[in-house]
Amino acid sequence: MKRLLAWLAFLTLTSSLAVAGATQNPDFYSVRDYGAKGDGKTDDTSAFQKALDAAGQAGGGVVYAPRGNYFFAGHLNVPDAVTLKGVWESVPSHVGLRNPGAPRPTDDGTTFLVTENAGTEDGAPFIRLNTDSTLKGVVIYYPNQDPAEEPKPYPWAIAMRGKNPAVLAVELLNPYNGIDASRNERHLIRDVQGQPLRRGIFVDDIYDIGRIEDVHFNPWWSTKPRLFRWQQEHGEAFIFGRSDWQYVFNTFCFGYNIGYHFIHTRRGVCNGNFLGIGADDSYTALVVDDCAPFGLLISNGEFVSFHGPDPTMVRVEKTNTGSVRFVNCAFWGPCNQIAKVAGRGTVGFSDCTFVQWDRNHEGRHALQIAGGTVLLRGCEFRENKPQIELGKSVRRAVISGNVFTGKARIANESSCAVVSSGNATD
Repeated sequence: MKRLLAWLAFLTLTSSLAVAGATQNPDFYSVRDYGAKGDGKTDDTSAFQKALDAAGQAGGGVVYAPRGNYFFAGHLNVPDAVTLKGVWESVPSHVGLRNPGAPRPTDDGTTFLVTENAGTEDGAPFIRLNTDSTLKGVVIYYPNQDPAEEPKPYPWAIAMRGKNPAVLAVELLNPYNGIDASRNERHLIRDVQGQPLRRGIFVDDIYDIGRIEDVHFNPWWSTKPRLFRWQQEHGEAFIFGRSDWQYVFNTFCFGYNIGYHFIHTRRGVCNGNFLGIGADDSYTALVVDDCAPFGLLISNGEFVSFHGPDPTMVRVEKTNTGSVRFVNCAFWGPCNQIAKVAGRGTVGFSDCTFVQWDRNHEGRHALQIAGGTVLLRGCEFRENKPQIELGKSVRRAVISGNVFTGKARIANESSCAVVSSGNATD
């Protein structure tokens, strides 16, 4: 018992010394020392900005926001080499607004209550990050959004600019627009969760490697019919414009119109490595308007679509000219079709599993290829239904080493030479 008491006393002393050392650290700035109240009512915008500016003028540091509910009528700019940090070392989960008895965002931790520019997407982002600046360990919550109604527009919750900005361990509980990760170099977005309503993460104008890791968007805040239906009709979780060497790992989204959207902006298109990505209950899990010739390399993905006017896992538009490769991915529904592919680019499926297409028994093929080049190798079709349809504009097709349930049902309207060999049937 004496040893236990001595050990507890040592831990208490160590903790006290750590706190005292942190508060005496010249690189450490507490927002409380600059007048922040954290009472959920007082506008803390000015106090936070004073602390951030003090750290920036000193050449960098950590601006710490202790446990509290910080109300903001304005927005914040995080200077170069400054970290704005709350109490969370790993992203929290607050489903108490949806599930009675679970923690609510105002119950614990560091919560930012955002109110500026309600009703418009124009305006400054709530938090702007700059070169080597970081946001970590906070919850961003819009208290004036109604979980039972169509959402009000707001500007971006976070904008990442400069070089090496980072967002770590942040809960984006219910922003209209989540993270604008454009016009920067080497952004890092890691350990982020929540329910962005219109856009989750937007990437564009990136010329050095961007990184997105461990990001999951789930309907923690609201599944009430009117709001959630709006999200499924309008929401896009991950949007990629021009990005050179984008790396995306372990990401997930649920309940969007489009899970992953690759677009062509005035800056260009995306290429990158996408490992372990998933989309569930999205009208279309993944849409490619266009991509770079170097390709979108998508491995170990899981894609599910079963709601909406035409539930489809993959749609490659006629505007695509690049290369899209799916390796070791699984697709299921029940949906209308697994993929609708057009354009002049190349789309490949290798070692993939296809389940539950043609839900209304209309004779739809799992893969409907309208144009371009298709490579289909080593895949398993687990339904006794039509598998592949090649349209008139298909230039080339290689279909080899696949496993079909029932007989092979490949419809070919193209005039190209189709290489089909080594496919196994029941």
